[in-house]
Amino acid sequence: MKLTQRLTASTPPFFSKMRNIGLILTAISGALMGIPAIPAIIVKIAGYVAVAGTVMTGVSQTAVSNEGG
Repeated sequence: MKLTQRLTASTPPFFSKMRNIGLILTAISGALMGIPAIPAIIVKIAGYVAVAGTVMTGVSQTAVSNEGG
């Protein structure tokens, strides 16, 4: 299965929920990193959460119901 086919194929419900959670985590961490008067430790944690959310979203998007190949 090619990557473009995998990305456009139907995603199982569990991975759809995980993708949405990953997007929410990435958005929240991006908003936290944009606040100028915030302690450096929170910015660092928000960076880690952004990476985790991005990876979670990418892996969940490539999951397919059945791999016809």
